[in-house]
Amino acid sequence: MPVQVIFDTDITGDCDDVLALAMLHALQDRDECELKAVTISKVNPLAAPFVDAINTFYGRGEIPIGTTREAQRRSSKYLELCKIKDGDTFRYPHDLLRSEDAPTAVEVLRRTLADAADNSIVIVQVGLATNLADLLDSKGDSISPLSGMQLLQQKCKLISVMAGCFGPALGKPQHLEANVVNGLDAMQRFALKSPSDVPVVWSDFRIGIAAPFPRESIAREFSYVTHHPVREAYLMHSGPNHDRPSWDLTSVLHAVRPDDNYFVLSPRGRVTVDDEGLTKFVPDENGRDQLLKMSPKQTIRVVEVQRALASQPPRCVTK
Repeated sequence: MPVQVIFDTDITGDCDDVLALAMLHALQDRDECELKAVTISKVNPLAAPFVDAINTFYGRGEIPIGTTREAQRRSSKYLELCKIKDGDTFRYPHDLLRSEDAPTAVEVLRRTLADAADNSIVIVQVGLATNLADLLDSKGDSISPLSGMQLLQQKCKLISVMAGCFGPALGKPQHLEANVVNGLDAMQRFALKSPSDVPVVWSDFRIGIAAPFPRESIAREFSYVTHHPVREAYLMHSGPNHDRPSWDLTSVLHAVRPDDNYFVLSPRGRVTVDDEGLTKFVPDENGRDQLLKMSPKQTIRVVEVQRALASQPPRCVTK
């Protein structure tokens, strides 16, 4: 059965969110997953329209989109793509014109979880923890009598997170990772309150650094259409001469293909987030959390499969 996925993203700043969303659509085209909803964890008026444009490009403009109203407000180098017109029509068609016109992220999360079969949902959180932290604080309502905590316990089987740094990086003994420090209170609430019986797998800063997305793919492998939103977003963000770390892609890959030996998992433990934003993993055989680990040989496979999936033409593609 395809993995049932909610993609929780801060798609505004970095372009790896765009590549990760493209991967999910490619995996759905292969009948490996079903993208049930996208929720956005940063505030930008064009974030939801951009996601709608990407989903529509891949033939899935009906996917529910929810947005946070209270989180870091973030500018973007590429979200303006959704406003470009060729003549009188959008280059990348979409119906949602403003982020504030979308329902709230918590509403979409609650509704998607409530409608799902028990123990069926995998949440891929690649950004701030705002939406999941707010979900955990939510009470029963007209959507479901269950609290957010209860919905996660009943409906969710895995949370695949890109956040934190659990070792030396960039020549420093510790690194303050952006998804943590840009929404510190939310990440602390998530790490503290997320149910102990719902596994959380953390892909930290160093994993994405070690498996960069190759610029050669952007140059050569998206030309099956005249205009491609993933290619254009990458170029607007990083230009043609830069291999971009694949932070968010790794969390997608593990979420959908956990048994394919792209990574190994650490022993169980517990992740904590201190008041500076430093993340710490403490081993505990009964712990909720595990860390992704990746050997040099696995890295080769991860780079290649992420490249192939992100650049895979949609089933619905037209010239």
